[in-house]
Amino acid sequence: MNFSGQVPCFVAEVSSNHNRDLGRARALIEKAGAIGCNAVKFQLFRIDQLFAPEILERSESHRRRAEWELPLDFLGELARMCHEREMQFACTPFYLAAVDELAPYVDFLKIGSYELTWPSLLRRCGETGLPVVLSTGMAIIEEVEAAVIFLRTSGCRDLTLLHTVSGYPTPVLECNLAAIETLRTTFDCPVGWSDHSNTPGVLHRAISRWGATMIEFHFDLDGTGAEYAQGHCWLPGAMASVISDTHGGRRRAGCAARRCCGDHLRRARRRRLRPVRAARRPDGRRRRGLR
Repeated sequence: MNFSGQVPCFVAEVSSNHNRDLGRARALIEKAGAIGCNAVKFQLFRIDQLFAPEILERSESHRRRAEWELPLDFLGELARMCHEREMQFACTPFYLAAVDELAPYVDFLKIGSYELTWPSLLRRCGETGLPVVLSTGMAIIEEVEAAVIFLRTSGCRDLTLLHTVSGYPTPVLECNLAAIETLRTTFDCPVGWSDHSNTPGVLHRAISRWGATMIEFHFDLDGTGAEYAQGHCWLPGAMASVISDTHGGRRRAGCAARRCCGDHLRRARRRRLRPVRAARRPDGRRRRGLR
């Protein structure tokens, strides 16, 4: 997955915070680009394929989720806007036909952890030849292994795994970031962190200590998105600081060599040429020199 060599890459997960409003979806993409994101991701689902008929018949709250569905005629415009801002466009398919509907537009597909045990969806995504990002959520390692095998044998050659915890929001002490290394060594592929903690320290630790190559985060524009009230979504200002601090921190890390540079080097050169104050020798006479 090519993000012009930038690691980690930041993926703004709009989810359902577009509120079925194309203007709002455009504004979310615009803001994601302004704060330094590398990609913007949406979700493509239909409630009649997501929930059992019995649930929809009995539950008004589940029926109301039709208001969260992404219209198909938004896809071309959303992809165009992302590409104009040098960001990738991605989407999560929640039904089989969605894979074919998305393939002409997306730069990569994302499979949510709830679909990790759905072989038909994994196979369909792998057969597109597109890069795939797979969230691991509540899966045990054997389930992740089976999903990885399905994707790779179906044609996926560019796979990124995301460690995540299916809690909305996720308590900091339950993030278990060390699992990033477990996934990386077990499956020999890039591994990132899909955040539900809404906590800057968690993201910085995932990157600096555990080497997360991708940070996916739920993104809202102004606190009025459909999912914001759950407490796991980031607003632009908070995420802008994380992205700026991350890339600034990596530049400040420098290299492992112990050497002087910049102002430090100039000061060192002046110091070496400055006469030292007279010092007494063991015989009591004074001596001078350069340092």
